[in-house]
Amino acid sequence: MLRLISPHLPRIALAGLIGAGAELSGIALIATAAWLLATAASAPPLTALSVAIVAVRTFAISRGVLRYLDRLVGHDAVLRALAALRGRVFSAIAPLVPATSRVFGGPDLLNRLVTDVDAIQDLVLRVFTPIWTAVVVGAATLTFVAFFSPPAAAVAACGLLLAGVALPVVASRTADRAARDTAVHRGALAASAVDLVRGERDLAAYGATEIAAQRASADADALADAERRGAASATVTTALGTLVAGVTVIAVALTAPDLGVMTAVLALTVLVAFESVAVLPAAAKRLVDIRASARRLVDILDLPPTVPDPAEPLPLPTDPTLRLRGARPAIGGRVDAGATVDLDLPPGRRVAIVGPSGGGKTMLLSMLTRFVPIGSGTVTLGGVDMDRLTGDDVRTVIGGMTADAHVFAVTIRDNLRVAAPEADDDRLAAALAAAGLPDWADRLDLWPGDDGAELSGGQRQRLLLARALLADHAVLVLDEPTEHLDDATADAVTRDLLAATEGRSLLLVTHRLRGLDQLDEIVVLDDGRVVERGTHDQLMDRGGYYHQAQPQSTIDRTGSAI
Repeated sequence: MLRLISPHLPRIALAGLIGAGAELSGIALIATAAWLLATAASAPPLTALSVAIVAVRTFAISRGVLRYLDRLVGHDAVLRALAALRGRVFSAIAPLVPATSRVFGGPDLLNRLVTDVDAIQDLVLRVFTPIWTAVVVGAATLTFVAFFSPPAAAVAACGLLLAGVALPVVASRTADRAARDTAVHRGALAASAVDLVRGERDLAAYGATEIAAQRASADADALADAERRGAASATVTTALGTLVAGVTVIAVALTAPDLGVMTAVLALTVLVAFESVAVLPAAAKRLVDIRASARRLVDILDLPPTVPDPAEPLPLPTDPTLRLRGARPAIGGRVDAGATVDLDLPPGRRVAIVGPSGGGKTMLLSMLTRFVPIGSGTVTLGGVDMDRLTGDDVRTVIGGMTADAHVFAVTIRDNLRVAAPEADDDRLAAALAAAGLPDWADRLDLWPGDDGAELSGGQRQRLLLARALLADHAVLVLDEPTEHLDDATADAVTRDLLAATEGRSLLLVTHRLRGLDQLDEIVVLDDGRVVERGTHDQLMDRGGYYHQAQPQSTIDRTGSAI
């Protein structure tokens, strides 16, 4: 974690120096004020106190100014480092698609990206800065006390070491298990909460809301128990620290009883020094929590990309011709020996990949968009082996609409601009019209709800289709664009998307077989194998799977397509 935020460490170190200066000003203020009060009791001439009076004012003002600068510089540095770290974590997540959702789960992944990254800021503000401040303040205090009484300095050193080293070690060991449990239960609670919020309709429909609420409540109780155990150990440690401070101050006063006014000054100086040391057990406990969060982040940062980019990538070819020869995806590191596909998709050619669920259609598209590695065979783009191109370059040519495409909780305009950030309203309106939403030109400021909850199924799919068209990929891939739609709506969406993609390269994955007669070729996949291929009329004449799977309403009694 320190290596990742290393560019910001000089600014963080400056904040630490300012913080230590603020603490030293506070100690000097107390020591000077103690001497001033004790000396003033003997009614000396005012001139004998003038320097001390000015010093008290100076230390009081400087303490406040340095404390302000400490907060300003420290938080500025940490927030900059945190933003860079969050970007680094997100950059590590992106090449893991779609493996991250299978390995971590969406809610837990969000918890790592937000809560665990936020915890790293405390590595500086609540761990390193307090430790640095305590070391500087402790050394300065002991030097000051030793100048007047070496025995008193030895006593103070023992107390400071006990409170600043021994107690933090005990606190960290007792907090370690609680921290691991807390991180696990926090992730479980985040997952339960997301399920309750996003799945409220489904839970209500099946009468499972109470069960889900009980599960979330159990996760919350488990998290509370883990935090309660950690708080209990912290309370005991704090009490012991206060006891050690009191005993040490008394011992210092008893060790140097013959110094007159300076006895009180030394005792108060040591007492104030313990304020800097008293936070170290909490810092040690927080370090344990941070280490648990850091481990969860490292689990992501250390994962290799699902599809690594080549060490020396080739430039993206200008020819968008896509060609597959014996290609098959590697799923979970395993390659099905029988799942091979041959396909040619020159510019302007439109091909449908159809077949039953589980036949390998979506995995084929994931392989072409470089979200799943190529298991065997060859896939070329413009004659260049796709393994020699970066995933980002490939996705500028091949892309479109995935089966689980997401509608963001922003306006229609911003949803569309995900695909084309510079697009003006006229271009957005044209994409909506091409997708079958011609009257949405004046609805660009509409909020579609969480993942399109405020839209009908057809509107949601058309919006996603408009976004895919707006991206203007040379090879447009559409994965189940009519999923979860009724027949009439699905037929209308199919007609609109085929009209909108006239003259463009298209790879359409669908399990619906209606309305595909306009395509140049239809490839039927079953269990990863190509069992049929040809035009709509050719497949209907053969009487194979494609013909048999046609809805009865599209076939007359003679078996011909209507």
